[in-house]
Amino acid sequence: MPLAMNREVFITCAVTGSGGTQDRSPHVPRSPKQIADSAIEAARAGAAVVHCHVRDPETGKPSRDPKLYREVTDRIREAQVDVVLNLTAGMGGDIVFGPTERPLPVNPIGTDMVGASERMVHVAECLPEICTLDCGTMNFNEADYVMTNTPGMLRAMGGMMTELGVRPEIEAFDTGHLWFAKELVKEGVLKGPALVQLCMGVPWGAPDDLNTLMAMVNNVPPDWFWSAFSIGRNQMPYVAAAVLAGGNVRVGLEDNLWLDKGVLATNAQLVDRAVGIIERLGARVIGPAAVRDKLGLVKRAPRG
Repeated sequence: MPLAMNREVFITCAVTGSGGTQDRSPHVPRSPKQIADSAIEAARAGAAVVHCHVRDPETGKPSRDPKLYREVTDRIREAQVDVVLNLTAGMGGDIVFGPTERPLPVNPIGTDMVGASERMVHVAECLPEICTLDCGTMNFNEADYVMTNTPGMLRAMGGMMTELGVRPEIEAFDTGHLWFAKELVKEGVLKGPALVQLCMGVPWGAPDDLNTLMAMVNNVPPDWFWSAFSIGRNQMPYVAAAVLAGGNVRVGLEDNLWLDKGVLATNAQLVDRAVGIIERLGARVIGPAAVRDKLGLVKRAPRG
């Protein structure tokens, strides 16, 4: 197939995530101020979009507290740096089953399964330009933990996003997730052309070999917008792979802690490295205003 390189690329920085990385690097932000400051630094380095989770400021563990999201979004919106705000809506779908011979009742340690409206409280309150929609259920490489997103849950959450005027970013961890995303657009739950994030190399989703990447890309409708990323040491190679395959890119501490072997990264450093790769390929990094125009986003003003 002919090369379909993207010549105008936007970078998303996934600032902190919800994984257990809080004690593995001093650069992983915990408090709302640290998360907002890291997002602002990433924007200054060239990220047009910042994708934010929140964490308990004391322990660093993932949180769904709307007050923490409100503080992060207020701090980012009040900064003198423009950036597109993307909040996760992936929290609240976690089930940790019991032992294989007694899976029920579920393990209360790690299980956080709530209804669609509760998963969307912070999105309704903060009204980011984008929020994520993990478009399927998946086993993760963590004992008996399952990321749970039923068709009914996704229809409900997707409908809420559409009603709120917040652009869903479909998180696709395998080709079946793209299949269901297309069904949601067909049903009118989501509006097309949709925005997709191809999540590669996350056990046990789609592996990050190039054949699988292209299978994922070929399942994205040609008029949709998409980005791709991989985790760990393949984060930067995937910057090049995504651009060459016609997409946009994502980097950040949610997916990778390292700049070089033995060198822990900051979000700004990862974005700066991605900018260099993109420009050396002969493409141009576009900013938040161009992304809003391309995706039809509505920028929200800071609270008065």
